[in-house]
Amino acid sequence: MITFSELLQKRRSIRDYESKDVPLEIVNEILKEATLAPSASNNQPCRFVIVNCKETINRLSDESKANLLQDFSQKKTSLSPEYVDLLKNEKFNVFYNAPCVIYIVGSSVVYSLDIDCALTASYIMLSAAQRGLGTCWIGLGAYIRDPKIKAEMGIPDSCRIVAPIIIGYPKAIPPPSERNAPKILRVISQAR
Repeated sequence: MITFSELLQKRRSIRDYESKDVPLEIVNEILKEATLAPSASNNQPCRFVIVNCKETINRLSDESKANLLQDFSQKKTSLSPEYVDLLKNEKFNVFYNAPCVIYIVGSSVVYSLDIDCALTASYIMLSAAQRGLGTCWIGLGAYIRDPKIKAEMGIPDSCRIVAPIIIGYPKAIPPPSERNAPKILRVISQAR
């Protein structure tokens, strides 16, 4: 049995996957564990869209790329030059050809939605790593605007995408990158 400390060290952002589907039963187990994540006032605002169809994943990638490039050309967002080149490349898939994408979405009126979804995403990533699966949060994949595509995904107008998480069997798990020591600004303790 892997310890929690080992699990934290094992979890990496994976961008290269085997051509092997992740069984829906395993994805459902991971999502069941993800619902244990804390949320503000126990509101539990996260909803999920599971996409395990390569054709749909490719369409979602193309939609996100087009919208990001449009935002960039209209100066609504800034992108580094290497991202602009990647997004213009027809062969580049923002989801790195992963076999499955889990979209975490929620109501646009929930003030803590970003935080609640981030906590849920962390639980998904750790739960997946425990099962030998790789994940990566793909911010570039959140730019889905086409009403038809959103309807196909079951995302109501009242909701927004916060976290697209790719999931699959990693070809390799890279070694951990060097981490800085905690930068503690101050410790305030009660005098004894």
